[in-house]
Amino acid sequence: MVLPSLHPLAVVAVLLLNLFTAASTVTSTTTAATAITYEDFQQLKVKEAIASMTKFEIAKTNESHDDVEVVAFEEKDHSSSSSSSTEANGKWKLKLLHRDKISALLLAGSNDNTTNNYYQHRFNKRMKRDVTRVGALIGRLDVSSSNQGTNSITSGFGSDVISGMEQGSGEYFVRIGVGSPPRSQYMVIDSGSDIVWVQCQPCNQCYRQSDPVFDPASSVSFSGVSCTSSVCDRLVENAGCHAGRCRYEVQYGDGSYTKGTMALETLTFDDRTTVKNVAIGCGHRNRGMFIGAAGLLGLGGGSMSFVGQLGGQTGGAFTYCLVSRGGSSESTGSLEFGRVALPVGAAWVPLLRNPRAPSFYYIGLAGLGVGGIRVPIPEDVFQLTELGDGGVVMDTGTAVTRLPTAAYVAFRDTFITQTASLPRSPGVSIFDTCYDLNGFVSVRVPTVSFFFSGGPILTLPARNFLIPVNEAGTFCFAFAPSPSGLSIIGNIQQEGIQISFDGANGFVGFGPNVC
Repeated sequence: MVLPSLHPLAVVAVLLLNLFTAASTVTSTTTAATAITYEDFQQLKVKEAIASMTKFEIAKTNESHDDVEVVAFEEKDHSSSSSSSTEANGKWKLKLLHRDKISALLLAGSNDNTTNNYYQHRFNKRMKRDVTRVGALIGRLDVSSSNQGTNSITSGFGSDVISGMEQGSGEYFVRIGVGSPPRSQYMVIDSGSDIVWVQCQPCNQCYRQSDPVFDPASSVSFSGVSCTSSVCDRLVENAGCHAGRCRYEVQYGDGSYTKGTMALETLTFDDRTTVKNVAIGCGHRNRGMFIGAAGLLGLGGGSMSFVGQLGGQTGGAFTYCLVSRGGSSESTGSLEFGRVALPVGAAWVPLLRNPRAPSFYYIGLAGLGVGGIRVPIPEDVFQLTELGDGGVVMDTGTAVTRLPTAAYVAFRDTFITQTASLPRSPGVSIFDTCYDLNGFVSVRVPTVSFFFSGGPILTLPARNFLIPVNEAGTFCFAFAPSPSGLSIIGNIQQEGIQISFDGANGFVGFGPNVC
């Protein structure tokens, strides 16, 4: 059934509906089937998209141009074992940069004139990272399932200490001061991880990063964690002792790893805002393609993540806007903490919990739409089962949205039918549906929508589902089949949309703002 366009918009943007706008007498199924209030087709600006994606400038790291901005946050001490329920009366705001801008720092000033400078090469590397990332997420669920009969999982704690960066596939960076006095470091944000860690001196084995490696000896607030501490007890796997200090060891499927000792340290967001006694991993042996970043800021659902350690200070609340992969070095997104950062007017969707993967943020997806048509996909394809299988995860580290194969095929075929007038191109990398738009200024494409459980609908801007994969005008449908029943909403589909997590009340919000 073709759905009506009730309120056409002149400008194609992120189109969102507020939660529960339908009358209470209307079922959620009916709401989802009739609530699209936007035009069924958009204009994709081809030349503008190519220019935006392929333009690439090196980010600045000068301390006089620090990438951190803090907005009205009351300074508080923090303890990882604190049970305080005091909320922050303000919010912190950090700027987000895409990893490509940071990795370019390693090329600046060198004689490396390889194709690393070109968009297509970066795209291919990104897709390889993405495949590894998805395999790692699915692998974590498989490991949890195989251990289910022998190991209990405590609510709020992850059974594995895994960062999820997998070959550097963490895509977005924030700049944070580590230690006292603070040393500014680029940190990858990862919504699928429950650990905060940085490379540390003495560094017996380190990968290259854009800032000097953090030296604990230069920090007066650095405090090692003993083997008998509650922090060490949370490291269920790979925890041990060395000279009385709690060790952590994170292994990756591709052979990458980070190894070191746990510590309590101060994180600083500017000269006024500090969070003390954050449990972090101090990595003395690290290997892998964690290009540019000093470490990782875990934002997952467990208590060892940065959000979890803040506890009552923020109520598990944070919000982010991911910037486009292209654009100038001044183009940044934002990451904010604190309940006051949660927007009014967002479309709120309940968060779901999976005991097999407590770090992951699951949401209810009921279906997909193309050009105002609800694709005929059974809703149970996206459901999280009682055994922890399937479901839909929001993930900042995965680029391309993955869908179960049957759902993907139906979704893709509907899109192909509605784009029959566009010239096709051979598949590229993980994409099997591509178009040759060379020479076009703009093209008319159908809308793509997510139908969430309970009624809200998220309609994506065209740039979030048709992306350039080279500078020759090849655009691809930015979805792919999942190798399992797990669906993952990736960061390409999240870009430019304000996304908020209200952990205390168990909701994730979309919009109402764009960025």
